[in-house]
Amino acid sequence: NELDWQSAEERTGTVHLEHQPYRAHVTSPFNYSEQTRVIVVTDVRKDDMAQVASAYRELFLASQGGALGLFTAITRLRVVHEKIAGGLEDLGYPLLAQHVDRMDTGSLVEIFRAEERTSLLGTDAVRDGVDVPGRSLRLIVFDRVPWPRPSILHRARRKALTRSRYDDLITRLRLKQAYGRLVRRATDAGVFVILDPMMPSRLSGAFPSGVEIERVGLAEAVDR
Repeated sequence: NELDWQSAEERTGTVHLEHQPYRAHVTSPFNYSEQTRVIVVTDVRKDDMAQVASAYRELFLASQGGALGLFTAITRLRVVHEKIAGGLEDLGYPLLAQHVDRMDTGSLVEIFRAEERTSLLGTDAVRDGVDVPGRSLRLIVFDRVPWPRPSILHRARRKALTRSRYDDLITRLRLKQAYGRLVRRATDAGVFVILDPMMPSRLSGAFPSGVEIERVGLAEAVDR
């Protein structure tokens, strides 16, 4: 809509150009409503790391690997990895982790891309930069809604960008980036799970039109 265009122009600075920018809207070649599913898990306490870790384990087992676990903080990632890595490994589902395994992110992604039973835990760099087409990535699990952290720069931007709710805008973009990892070609399919019952409905614009957000308990999410 018009507000979206105005917000984009404000963020990129094109509102300051002498001539108005040319706008173009191109539809996606992918059928997201058929190829993906978005689930918000409603009965996992995001502040209870034992529950969070258990949810990751059960979901990763349900998908038989091929899962990308995303985190808003390195400490949360490390706790979950410590709790579930050994058990998954024993069952034949290796678990790689950024900020834990002593190799660069690119190497971790290469291993993840090559192994359909392997899963990977990561933070921002993995969320924004992973390109894993095919069955090696068929599940994404986000530990909680990725709200921006307050900082001097963030507060200044929020004050300057008046045409949209800046925190919502940033969070939608982060969710969109994460969700976009699922479908890299026409034959891809997968499930996107958020372990945060406080996920507000106003952020649903992060996902393509026609993709419904299902709110269910963990057991039902695992079953699906």
